[in-house]
Amino acid sequence: MLFKAVTLSLLTLASAHAMAAECQTTVDSTDTMTFDTKAIQVPKACKTFTVNLTHSGGLPVAVMGHNWVLSKEADADGIAADGMAATLDHDYIKPGDTRVIAHTKIIGAGEKDSVTFDVAKLDPSEKYAFFCSYPGHISMMKGTVSLVD
Repeated sequence: MLFKAVTLSLLTLASAHAMAAECQTTVDSTDTMTFDTKAIQVPKACKTFTVNLTHSGGLPVAVMGHNWVLSKEADADGIAADGMAATLDHDYIKPGDTRVIAHTKIIGAGEKDSVTFDVAKLDPSEKYAFFCSYPGHISMMKGTVSLVD
């Protein structure tokens, strides 16, 4: 009986840990202007969701920097266009741009950054995108974000 109780406790602990792990993901960026994923699924059960951005390339931030930006799909191109004037000092995001739901800083080779956002900001009836706002990168560095049960 004690063995059963210990086993059940360990299974409960393991499943709780697995559920917590689902509320984050890691996205890698490269020198070839790519993310290692084209889709991110955010569980509706998460209160917050964290994106860990890494850069596995060898080029510095000024040459091949990347960030991770989340917005409504319809806003992505406008955010990227407005971000070009914002410069690297502002991570190519127009200061105060309310269309941006979340974003990391621009990182270069070997660097990493993360951002955590409130899942309640995502409307299940809306389409969301993630992209890199470094000038010109959105054409190749983009994907979808969706809420899942």
